[in-house]
Amino acid sequence: MALRCRILDSIRYNMQSNIRNFSIIAHIDHGKSTIADCLLQACGSVSKREVSTQMMDTMDIEKERGITIKAQSARLLYQQGGQTYILNLIDTPGHVDFSYEVSRSLKSCEGVLLVVDASQGIQAQTIANVYIALENNLEIIPVINKIDLPAAQPERVIAEIESILGLDCSNAVLVSAKTGQGIESLLESIVTLIPPPHIDDSKPLKALVYDSWFDNYLGALGLIRIMEGQIKKGDMVKTMSSNNAYQVLGLAYPHPLHKQNSEILKSGEIGILNLGLKSVTEMAVGDTITLLENPTSEAIEGFMPAKPFVFAGIYPIDTDKFEDLRDALNKLKLNDSALQFEPESSVALGFGFRVGFLGLLHMEVVKERLEREFGLDLIASAPTVVYEVHLTDGSMVMVQNPSELPPEQRIACIKEPFVRATIITPSEFLGNIIVLLNNKRGVQENMEYLNENRVMLTYALPSNEIIMDFYDKLKSQTKGYASFDYEPIEYREGNLIKLDVRVAGEVVDALSVIVDKSKSYERGKALVSAMKEIVPRQLFEVAIQASIGNKVIARETVKSMGKNVTAKCYGGDITRKRKLLEKQKEGKKRLKAIGKVEIPQEAFLAVLKID
Repeated sequence: MALRCRILDSIRYNMQSNIRNFSIIAHIDHGKSTIADCLLQACGSVSKREVSTQMMDTMDIEKERGITIKAQSARLLYQQGGQTYILNLIDTPGHVDFSYEVSRSLKSCEGVLLVVDASQGIQAQTIANVYIALENNLEIIPVINKIDLPAAQPERVIAEIESILGLDCSNAVLVSAKTGQGIESLLESIVTLIPPPHIDDSKPLKALVYDSWFDNYLGALGLIRIMEGQIKKGDMVKTMSSNNAYQVLGLAYPHPLHKQNSEILKSGEIGILNLGLKSVTEMAVGDTITLLENPTSEAIEGFMPAKPFVFAGIYPIDTDKFEDLRDALNKLKLNDSALQFEPESSVALGFGFRVGFLGLLHMEVVKERLEREFGLDLIASAPTVVYEVHLTDGSMVMVQNPSELPPEQRIACIKEPFVRATIITPSEFLGNIIVLLNNKRGVQENMEYLNENRVMLTYALPSNEIIMDFYDKLKSQTKGYASFDYEPIEYREGNLIKLDVRVAGEVVDALSVIVDKSKSYERGKALVSAMKEIVPRQLFEVAIQASIGNKVIARETVKSMGKNVTAKCYGGDITRKRKLLEKQKEGKKRLKAIGKVEIPQEAFLAVLKID
């Protein structure tokens, strides 16, 4: 009996030492999800009948847009040389807004596949992701994808990786995820080059929660990496941040189509943990799970909390849905730990939430998910960033909503957040981009020619200038060839003022924006022109004004609806008509003094499109 136990333990240990935990990182559209699909097929993890594109992308929005939003995991079994290897694959997003997902995923790996397009070469996000991998001391395997394209130049791309990133490309793998070429070589490289995880089942349980989501049937689920020890179904565990105790109701191995239940997870493994949590806040990403009876002495160093970059008000169109919106945001927060929100009210839009996002795409995705998954009709106010407002009494306040800005006489200065932007572009578009960056108040820090055809620009840019439509303009100026990545750096003093929009003399708080003084007139003019087209005509004349403090800088007038009061006057003295017209004039004057203008919801959407 003892001999049998030793043999079983030996088999388990060998299986554990045959584990390979790795992520796939790359720039947008370089083929991460397609390579993930190929690996699933090559390992026989999905049948031919089940094969579809973007199998790792489970959300409808991901499939429709062709982007990865949530990092996904899958456990694969690979046979080589008479040995069975367990490959834990984590697919990561490529868009700059979701780089937080990348940094979390890499924390639970020993290696990464760096995927680079053989026709496009290194892009801005490639460089950013490599730095995250190097910080985590991970083994990097360069993978040159799309070698089947006519424009593919794998040798040039390999030379770029070696010269720009300083990585050794002697182990680079050439693949075509579309045709399946080179996938077998890639699997062999994963097994031979990525080190196995550190295994120690004897120590107390130490498990890292690196992702979590809400299941309508099972409650809050966590994706965990076992660093030390082991966890069994039925164990009593606790979270180290809150010390709350729970029973393990279920364990499973992740898979996009077929989750496999398990009775035990050992060190080095990745699995799904079900504690039957009803509250969406109890499974915090970055938390450490340990046994209640035999806890570990110290928690795993968690993740730096994601800092929101853009803030916007989200309001239900139906004001009775405020509590439904709160519940929806709480559930979404578990699935998206970068989401931050707090209640706020607006005179124009009623009760809603001030929500923090990582970028405009993140904001778009969150709003769409709230509408789709929870059946809400929502409206978003104009996005803004957080400003440091230094007051004359020496104190400092953080302002994210322009309507909260203190009176002008109390403000000593306003500092705005800056980002360091990295732009890689073909050299023929260099002039266009420099003009665009100068218009956006950018400060050049560096310009480097990667080769005779490609330039890398480094600029310091105000965050406020890139949150609206900067990416779209960059793509249109460069015919889609430029790539863009950014990281927050510091706050810098700017010549900033609050621009208000007044309708019929009243300030509409939801339309207030903080702008650079030099751009205030053109922005104000654009705002009132857009509003004139949207505000419906009233029985009285409506003035739409853009103002800085009490000074009006731009104005448009919505003409009144004219009722023909003299229609019944046929013939007779002219004084009769004049009397009726004078009476109408007095009535309109009275209305103008007491009349209220209802601003339609589309007005707030139109403002978003103004540059």
